[in-house]
Amino acid sequence: MQEFLSEDDLKTFEGWLRYQAVDATALSSDDLAMWRGFFDEGRERSLASPKVGLMKLRPAPGQHLYGVAVREGCGLWLTLWIRRSKDECFVMIPCSDPDWNPHNSYHRDGRFHIKSYRHKLGSPQQRQVLTGTFQGTEHLGAFIGHSPKYVGALCDPSVFSGVVEVATGILGPRNGGVVVDLVEPGCEPLTVPNTIVQEGVFRDTVPWIVIRIFS
Repeated sequence: MQEFLSEDDLKTFEGWLRYQAVDATALSSDDLAMWRGFFDEGRERSLASPKVGLMKLRPAPGQHLYGVAVREGCGLWLTLWIRRSKDECFVMIPCSDPDWNPHNSYHRDGRFHIKSYRHKLGSPQQRQVLTGTFQGTEHLGAFIGHSPKYVGALCDPSVFSGVVEVATGILGPRNGGVVVDLVEPGCEPLTVPNTIVQEGVFRDTVPWIVIRIFS
Protein backbone atom coordinates (compact mmCIF):
# COMPACT_ATOMS: atom_id res chain seq x y z
CA MET A 1 0.00 0.00 0.00
CA GLN A 2 1.30 3.43 -0.93
CA GLU A 3 2.42 5.57 2.01
CA PHE A 4 -0.16 8.20 2.89
CA LEU A 5 0.94 11.71 1.98
CA SER A 6 -0.94 14.51 3.69
CA GLU A 7 -1.41 18.14 2.73
CA ASP A 8 0.92 19.10 5.57
CA ASP A 9 3.61 16.82 4.11
CA LEU A 10 3.50 18.92 0.93
CA LYS A 11 4.50 21.96 2.95
CA THR A 12 7.94 20.43 3.48
CA PHE A 13 10.53 20.06 0.75
CA GLU A 14 11.07 16.39 1.60
CA GLY A 15 7.36 15.57 1.47
CA TRP A 16 6.89 17.52 -1.76
CA LEU A 17 9.73 15.54 -3.37
CA ARG A 18 8.01 12.29 -2.38
CA TYR A 19 4.83 13.59 -4.03
CA GLN A 20 6.85 14.26 -7.19
CA ALA A 21 8.38 10.74 -6.93
CA VAL A 22 11.86 12.26 -6.80
CA ASP A 23 14.63 10.57 -4.83
CA ALA A 24 16.64 13.39 -3.26
CA THR A 25 19.61 11.09 -2.59
CA ALA A 26 19.99 10.46 -6.33
CA LEU A 27 20.15 14.16 -7.25
CA SER A 28 23.23 16.23 -7.88
CA SER A 29 23.62 19.45 -5.93
CA ASP A 30 22.58 21.46 -8.99
CA ASP A 31 19.48 19.33 -9.58
CA LEU A 32 18.58 19.51 -5.90
CA ALA A 33 18.82 23.31 -6.04
CA MET A 34 16.61 23.32 -9.14
CA TRP A 35 13.92 21.25 -7.41
CA ARG A 36 14.23 23.44 -4.33
CA GLY A 37 13.50 26.46 -6.52
CA PHE A 38 10.39 24.77 -7.92
CA PHE A 39 9.24 23.99 -4.37
CA ASP A 40 9.79 27.53 -3.12
CA GLU A 41 7.88 28.99 -6.08
CA GLY A 42 4.99 26.63 -5.47
CA ARG A 43 4.88 27.42 -1.75
CA GLU A 44 4.81 31.12 -2.51
CA ARG A 45 1.83 30.67 -4.84
CA SER A 46 0.12 28.44 -2.30
CA LEU A 47 0.47 30.96 0.51
CA ALA A 48 -0.88 33.72 -1.75
CA SER A 49 -3.87 31.67 -2.91
CA PRO A 50 -7.19 32.80 -1.36
CA LYS A 51 -9.21 30.30 0.66
CA VAL A 52 -12.86 29.57 -0.08
CA GLY A 53 -14.03 29.89 3.52
CA LEU A 54 -17.54 28.92 4.61
CA MET A 55 -19.50 27.61 1.65
CA LYS A 56 -22.71 29.63 1.28
CA LEU A 57 -24.83 26.78 -0.04
CA ARG A 58 -28.60 26.65 0.18
CA PRO A 59 -30.75 24.05 -1.57
CA ALA A 60 -33.52 25.41 -3.78
CA PRO A 61 -37.04 24.00 -3.31
CA GLY A 62 -37.07 20.38 -4.44
CA GLN A 63 -33.28 20.05 -4.20
CA HIS A 64 -31.02 18.10 -1.88
CA LEU A 65 -27.35 18.74 -1.17
CA TYR A 66 -24.92 16.00 -0.16
CA GLY A 67 -21.37 16.64 0.94
CA VAL A 68 -18.10 14.78 1.34
CA ALA A 69 -15.92 16.38 3.99
CA VAL A 70 -12.64 15.55 5.70
CA ARG A 71 -12.36 15.87 9.48
CA GLU A 72 -9.03 17.45 10.42
CA GLY A 73 -8.78 18.31 14.10
CA CYS A 74 -11.69 20.62 14.93
CA GLY A 75 -12.21 21.55 11.26
CA LEU A 76 -14.54 19.94 8.73
CA TRP A 77 -13.35 20.62 5.18
CA LEU A 78 -15.58 20.14 2.15
CA THR A 79 -13.89 18.27 -0.71
CA LEU A 80 -16.93 17.87 -3.00
CA TRP A 81 -20.69 18.19 -2.94
CA ILE A 82 -23.66 17.03 -4.96
CA ARG A 83 -26.71 19.06 -5.90
CA ARG A 84 -29.60 16.73 -6.63
CA SER A 85 -33.12 17.45 -7.78
CA LYS A 86 -35.71 15.01 -9.10
CA ASP A 87 -34.46 15.31 -12.67
CA GLU A 88 -30.88 16.66 -12.50
CA CYS A 89 -27.66 15.90 -10.66
CA PHE A 90 -24.44 17.90 -10.38
CA VAL A 91 -21.19 16.86 -8.70
CA MET A 92 -19.31 20.01 -7.72
CA ILE A 93 -15.74 20.66 -6.57
CA PRO A 94 -15.10 23.68 -4.31
CA CYS A 95 -12.47 26.08 -5.65
CA SER A 96 -11.47 29.69 -5.09
CA ASP A 97 -11.31 30.50 -8.82
CA PRO A 98 -14.90 31.20 -10.02
CA ASP A 99 -13.84 30.77 -13.65
CA TRP A 100 -12.66 27.21 -13.01
CA ASN A 101 -15.92 25.80 -11.60
CA PRO A 102 -15.19 22.09 -12.28
CA HIS A 103 -18.28 19.87 -12.21
CA ASN A 104 -19.95 16.79 -13.66
CA SER A 105 -23.60 17.11 -14.68
CA TYR A 106 -26.35 14.63 -15.47
CA HIS A 107 -29.39 16.29 -17.02
CA ARG A 108 -33.02 15.21 -17.13
CA ASP A 109 -32.79 14.15 -20.79
CA GLY A 110 -29.84 11.84 -20.03
CA ARG A 111 -27.05 14.14 -21.20
CA PHE A 112 -23.91 13.71 -19.11
CA HIS A 113 -20.84 15.89 -19.39
CA ILE A 114 -17.83 17.18 -17.49
CA LYS A 115 -17.00 20.89 -17.51
CA SER A 116 -14.04 22.97 -16.43
CA TYR A 117 -13.41 26.65 -17.16
CA ARG A 118 -16.83 26.69 -18.88
CA HIS A 119 -15.70 24.17 -21.46
CA LYS A 120 -16.93 20.60 -21.88
CA LEU A 121 -14.20 17.99 -21.56
CA GLY A 122 -14.53 15.17 -24.05
CA SER A 123 -17.71 14.29 -25.88
CA PRO A 124 -21.06 14.55 -24.04
CA GLN A 125 -22.56 11.14 -23.29
CA GLN A 126 -26.18 10.11 -23.71
CA ARG A 127 -27.46 8.04 -20.80
CA GLN A 128 -30.78 7.09 -19.24
CA VAL A 129 -33.29 9.90 -18.89
CA LEU A 130 -34.13 10.91 -15.34
CA THR A 131 -37.80 11.58 -16.05
CA GLY A 132 -38.85 7.96 -16.54
CA THR A 133 -38.14 4.55 -15.05
CA PHE A 134 -34.48 4.32 -14.03
CA GLN A 135 -32.79 0.93 -14.15
CA GLY A 136 -29.47 -0.31 -12.80
CA THR A 137 -26.79 2.28 -12.19
CA GLU A 138 -25.10 5.24 -13.82
CA HIS A 139 -21.64 6.39 -12.86
CA LEU A 140 -21.14 10.09 -12.03
CA GLY A 141 -17.38 10.06 -11.58
CA ALA A 142 -14.38 9.03 -9.50
CA PHE A 143 -12.52 11.91 -7.87
CA ILE A 144 -8.92 11.74 -6.67
CA GLY A 145 -6.36 14.31 -5.53
CA HIS A 146 -7.94 15.82 -2.42
CA SER A 147 -6.47 18.87 -0.65
CA PRO A 148 -9.49 20.33 1.16
CA LYS A 149 -7.49 22.33 3.71
CA TYR A 150 -5.57 24.00 0.91
CA VAL A 151 -8.85 24.93 -0.81
CA GLY A 152 -10.19 26.01 2.59
CA ALA A 153 -13.89 25.28 2.00
CA LEU A 154 -15.51 24.96 5.42
CA CYS A 155 -18.41 22.53 5.61
CA ASP A 156 -21.62 23.45 7.43
CA PRO A 157 -23.47 20.12 7.86
CA SER A 158 -26.75 21.92 8.58
CA VAL A 159 -27.21 22.92 4.93
CA PHE A 160 -26.87 19.36 3.63
CA SER A 161 -29.35 16.51 3.52
CA GLY A 162 -26.39 14.28 4.31
CA VAL A 163 -22.62 14.45 4.72
CA VAL A 164 -20.10 11.63 4.34
CA GLU A 165 -17.52 12.61 6.93
CA VAL A 166 -14.12 11.07 6.21
CA ALA A 167 -11.46 10.64 8.88
CA THR A 168 -7.95 11.99 8.52
CA GLY A 169 -5.51 9.76 6.66
CA ILE A 170 -7.79 8.44 3.89
CA LEU A 171 -8.22 11.20 1.30
CA GLY A 172 -5.10 13.12 0.34
CA PRO A 173 -3.24 14.71 -2.57
CA ARG A 174 -2.26 11.29 -3.93
CA ASN A 175 -4.24 8.84 -1.77
CA GLY A 176 -7.83 7.70 -1.74
CA GLY A 177 -10.77 8.88 -3.76
CA VAL A 178 -14.51 9.42 -3.95
CA VAL A 179 -16.86 7.52 -6.28
CA VAL A 180 -20.38 8.82 -6.96
CA ASP A 181 -23.18 6.84 -8.62
CA LEU A 182 -26.88 7.01 -9.34
CA VAL A 183 -28.42 3.68 -8.38
CA GLU A 184 -31.81 2.05 -8.78
CA PRO A 185 -33.22 1.03 -5.36
CA GLY A 186 -32.14 -2.47 -4.52
CA CYS A 187 -29.25 -2.51 -7.02
CA GLU A 188 -25.53 -2.40 -6.41
CA PRO A 189 -23.37 0.37 -7.91
CA LEU A 190 -20.63 -0.40 -10.39
CA THR A 191 -17.72 -2.25 -8.84
CA VAL A 192 -14.39 -0.46 -8.49
CA PRO A 193 -10.93 -2.06 -8.22
CA ASN A 194 -10.20 -0.30 -4.94
CA THR A 195 -10.85 -1.02 -1.29
CA ILE A 196 -14.06 0.70 -0.21
CA VAL A 197 -13.68 2.00 3.34
CA GLN A 198 -16.88 4.02 3.69
CA GLU A 199 -20.23 4.40 1.97
CA GLY A 200 -23.17 6.75 2.11
CA VAL A 201 -26.53 5.90 0.49
CA PHE A 202 -29.04 8.74 0.16
CA ARG A 203 -32.63 7.78 -0.63
CA ASP A 204 -34.38 11.15 -0.81
CA THR A 205 -34.94 10.76 -4.57
CA VAL A 206 -34.97 7.91 -7.07
CA PRO A 207 -32.47 6.90 -8.34
CA TRP A 208 -30.55 6.94 -5.09
CA ILE A 209 -27.21 8.70 -4.65
CA VAL A 210 -24.41 6.36 -3.54
CA ILE A 211 -21.13 7.89 -2.39
CA ARG A 212 -18.20 5.57 -1.73
CA ILE A 213 -14.80 6.38 -0.29
CA PHE A 214 -11.85 4.23 -1.31
CA SER A 215 -8.36 4.06 0.13
